[in-house]
This record gives sequence, structure tokens and C-alpha cells, in this order.
Amino acid sequence: MRFMVMVKATKESEAGEMPSEAVLAAMGRFNEEMVKAGVMLAGEGLHPSAKGARIRFSSKSVDVIDGPFAAADELVAGYWLIETASRDEAIAWMKRAPFAPGDELELRQVFEAEDFGEAFTPELREQEERLRAEVARR
Repeated sequence: MRFMVMVKATKESEAGEMPSEAVLAAMGRFNEEMVKAGVMLAGEGLHPSAKGARIRFSSKSVDVIDGPFAAADELVAGYWLIETASRDEAIAWMKRAPFAPGDELELRQVFEAEDFGEAFTPELREQEERLRAEVARR
């Protein structure tokens, strides 16, 4: 099972404050442990929302709203894509992540092809597999 783990933003991350060397080292050790265990597929930190944009679709237009965005605790400051045998295993890994009191993660399962049922036709499956292979080659 694959899971997206979203690191919630804080006032500090939204202000562009970078983590200390000690925090970076602790996170590096945690990431290395996940990689060696075959759990971590990807993971990155994100710039503050002030450098971002939201793209909103309506029936008449596509609007671009430049950041920053309010409510830092509702924003994402980073993420991991992990693969574990179960939701419980994913939670167990994330409980070990080196975060400070008050920090928050959100864990969401990633859809797999079989989750879409009959709507995901053999042609669409082939296209998905082809695109994944192309991305993996890059």
C-alpha cells in the first residue's frame, strides 16, 4: 500500500525559516532508515505558500491566485510517498519521525489501479503503466 504523508506547515515554515543543522541531520537519519527498509519512495520539503499559486477552475474560467495563503496549519510544508504493508505500519513509521511537539502530519492512502473498478479499462491501465514506466526512466 502506498501512502502520501503530508507535513503540515507552521508559522515558521510559512515565514521561510529553515530548519537547524540538528533537525536536518535527524531528518536525514530518519529518511535513510526508511530508504534502507524499502519504505520511502520519495520525499521533499516545499517552499512557503508565498512562492506558490492556486489554480481554481470554474465553468467560465481558470483563475490563478498567488500566495501567500492564510491558515498555515492547513497548508503543506513537505511530503513523503511511502510504501508499507498496511496503514498501521505506515502510522508506526511516521510516529518515529523527528518532529517537535505541536507539529502535525496527515497520512492518506494513494489509490491503486484496482480501486477504480470497471471504469479503469484495459486501455486506461495500459496508458497508466506506460506513463509510470516513462517517468521511472527519467
